Amino acid sequence: MAPMSDNMRGAALMMGSMAAFVTNDTLIKLASQEMSLFQAILVRGIFATLLIAVVAWRQKALLVRLPPNDRRLVVLRTTGEVGATVCFLTALINMPLANATAILQSVPLALTLAAAIFLKEPVGWRRYAAIIIGFGGVMMIVRPGAADFNSYSLLALAAVGFIVLRELTTYRLSPGIPSLHVAFVASAAILVLGAGGSTLGPWTPMTAYGVIVLAGAGLCLFAGYVLAVMTMRVGEIGFVTPFRYSILIWAIILGMVVFGDIPDVWTVLGITIVVMTGLFTIYRERKLSRQAAAERTRDTTTGHAAARRSEADEG
Repeated sequence: MAPMSDNMRGAALMMGSMAAFVTNDTLIKLASQEMSLFQAILVRGIFATLLIAVVAWRQKALLVRLPPNDRRLVVLRTTGEVGATVCFLTALINMPLANATAILQSVPLALTLAAAIFLKEPVGWRRYAAIIIGFGGVMMIVRPGAADFNSYSLLALAAVGFIVLRELTTYRLSPGIPSLHVAFVASAAILVLGAGGSTLGPWTPMTAYGVIVLAGAGLCLFAGYVLAVMTMRVGEIGFVTPFRYSILIWAIILGMVVFGDIPDVWTVLGITIVVMTGLFTIYRERKLSRQAAAERTRDTTTGHAAARRSEADEG
């Protein structure tokens, strides 16, 4: 058997990462049936934070002195992470798994729009059209005003906004800041949030089932993060990134098997539109990046040739 290429390994890692993340969501949704959301966040956070702390400590990334600007960015990024966690998990436990997951897949479209607005990155009419059509797909999933409208889907949309904040601040972090340190800070902040929130209501005595479910959720969350980091180090990003949408396949399957949720026609149509426009946006960004790299190479080559002609003329 021929060895697997880097691109195929990257695709496999991406799909594994998405499977781990959606399994974590499924386990949290299960745990919420016998305890409050904040209690579930707290217990899961204990397992996830300990795992990240051990790995970060072994790689000397646990305690890092950050420059003032990066310290502010980490605080802002952590705010986005905490906000996204609360909004998404609250939506998740009150609506079908596939619907909540599908709304979150509009993040690439929202990021492209945010980069154009806040980072002044050039975005052409094709990507703007894809963004508009993609958010139309999101509206098919949310269906505001319809008889079966679920108001918690608005919290899933709010989670998209918080994730955009998280990603934009991550983009501006200095390259030397260890990813594990940033992940540890975010996980610890979510743990503290769970501890504080769990004091607002009665504490449900933990059963062995609950502990096992939340330990599994913490392990899946950690595995999803590790696999996501490994993904970015294997294969071409343009080839690997589209496989992130495999999370929708896992979400639909787990939603049907575990919770008996069967997506209706409008949800399936909305998911299809979100995925197609997201893939188109990724394709356009990849194509424009290659064109920009080719132009830089051509300009450099032209500059070197001009310099050699100038030296020859002087000689």
